[in-house]
Amino acid sequence: MFKIGFDNDRYLKMQSERIRERIAQFGGKLYLEFGGKLFDDYHASRVLPGFRPDSKINMLVQIREDVEIVLVINANDIEKNKVRGDLGITYDMDVLRLIDAFRGYGLFVGSVVLTRFEGQESALAYERKLQSLGVKVYRHYTIPGYPGNVPLIISDEGFGKNEYIQTSHSLVVVTAPGPGSGKMACCLSQLYHENKRGVKAGYAKFETFPIWNLPLSHPVNLAYEAATADLNDVNMIDPYHLEAYGISTVNYNRDVEVFPVLNGIFRKIYGESPYKSPTDMGVNMAGNCIVDDEACRAASCQEIIRRYYKEMCEQRKGAGSEAALGKLELLMEKAGTSIQDRKVVAAADLVAELTGEPAAAIELPDGQIITGKTTTLLGASSAMLLNALKTLAGIDDEVKLIAPEIIEPIQHLKVSHLGNKNPRLHINEILIALTICASTDEAAEKCMEQLDRLKGCEVHSSVILASVDEHTFQKLGVNLTCDPHYQTKKLFHG
Repeated sequence: MFKIGFDNDRYLKMQSERIRERIAQFGGKLYLEFGGKLFDDYHASRVLPGFRPDSKINMLVQIREDVEIVLVINANDIEKNKVRGDLGITYDMDVLRLIDAFRGYGLFVGSVVLTRFEGQESALAYERKLQSLGVKVYRHYTIPGYPGNVPLIISDEGFGKNEYIQTSHSLVVVTAPGPGSGKMACCLSQLYHENKRGVKAGYAKFETFPIWNLPLSHPVNLAYEAATADLNDVNMIDPYHLEAYGISTVNYNRDVEVFPVLNGIFRKIYGESPYKSPTDMGVNMAGNCIVDDEACRAASCQEIIRRYYKEMCEQRKGAGSEAALGKLELLMEKAGTSIQDRKVVAAADLVAELTGEPAAAIELPDGQIITGKTTTLLGASSAMLLNALKTLAGIDDEVKLIAPEIIEPIQHLKVSHLGNKNPRLHINEILIALTICASTDEAAEKCMEQLDRLKGCEVHSSVILASVDEHTFQKLGVNLTCDPHYQTKKLFHG
C-alpha cells in the first residue's frame, strides 16, 4: 500500500519563509547556491513519498517577484561536450532548456556565467550564440590554487578578475546543469564584488540532501549516499556545528572539508564570518515536513535496492565500478534491507524460471503483484503492463484488449520495413495500439484510464530492457529494476 510520508504543502510554505528570513538576515541581498535538481526531482519524490518532483521550482514561484536566476556552466564542460546522463543532452543545450523552463514558470533569468573560462573556442562560440539569443553572458576565470589560496582568491588577480554580474533582485538563485559547474565560486565572487561596491550581500546554500536534522544512519540520508555512490561521497556529522552548538547535524563531506576555506573567505570579505558551521549555511526545511517516518524509511530502503540493481546493470554494460557496488552493498546493510525486501524481484524471477523466457512483475498500489511472460506477440514487460491495467480496471484476465490482427501488422512493419529483428511489441507500441482500440472498445478505454495509477509502482524485469522500454516506464512514473542479464548472448545490445 502506498503511504504518504511528506507534507508537500507545509514544505512549500516553510521553505519560502525560511529563504525570506535569510534574505532579511543579510539586509536584502542573498546569493543562494542551488544544488540538486530544481525540476523533476524524482529522487526526492521516491524517498519522501508525497514530495512532488516540481516542489522546489514551485517554492521559488511563490516568491518570484524577489527571484533572479543566474545559470552557471563550466567552459571545460562545453569543450568536452559533457552530457547529462538522465536527459542525454549536453550541458550547453541543457542551459537553453533550463532558461526556457524558468521563463515558463514566470521566473526572471538574468544571465549565464561561463566559469573556468580560458578562451576555449567552443566556449567563445557558445557565448556568441547566447548573446545572439538576447542572453547576457559573463566570464569567470580559473584561479590557481582555488579554493586553498585565500590571499590570491580575495584579490584583484583572483575574484577581482571575474566580470561582475549585474543583478536586480533581492534573491539571486545560482544554479547549473550539473555538478562541478562552479556555483559556489560564482556566489563568492559576487560577494567580493558587491562588498567592493559597498553592498553587504549574503550567501546561503540550498541542498535537499542530506537532510541535516535526520540521523546520519536514517535511510533517507543513506539513500542519498546510494545516489552518489559512484562519486564516493559520504554524509558525516558536522563537527563545526557540534562544537559551536553541541547539536549533531548531518552534512556532506565536501562541504565540511571546504568550510575552513569558506570561513577564511568570509572573514577576508566581511571582517568576520556570518556562519559557524556548514549546516548554518543551509536553508533546507525538508526534514521538518516528514509526517510518516516509517513510510519514508521504507521508501528509502527501496531506493537503495534500486540503486544496487542499477549499478549491477551498469557493470554488465561495462560502465559500472566494483567500488560503487561494494558501497551500495554496505549501504543496504546499514539500512537493514536486502534484495529480498523487493517483492517484485522474486515474482519476476520465478516466472522466468518456470517459462525459460524473460519475465516481469509489478506491485500495484494495493500491494498486489502482477506478472507478465514472454509470448510470440508481446515482450514480458508489455504483457505485464496489459495485465496490470486489466487488474486495475477490474477486467477479466481472459479478455483480449488488443486483437492479434492489430498486433500482427505492427510486427510486419517493424520486421519487414523498419529493420527490427525482434517482432515483439515494446511498451510504447502497446500503448499506441491500446489507444487505437480504446476508440471503439470499452474495456480498452477503461484500461487507458488506469495509466495514472501506475505512478510510483515497483517493477522488475528478469533481463535488461531496451532503452525505449526504460524510457517509457520512466515517463509512466514507474520505479524499474532489472536483473543484470541480457535476453541474448550477443555482444551488441542496442
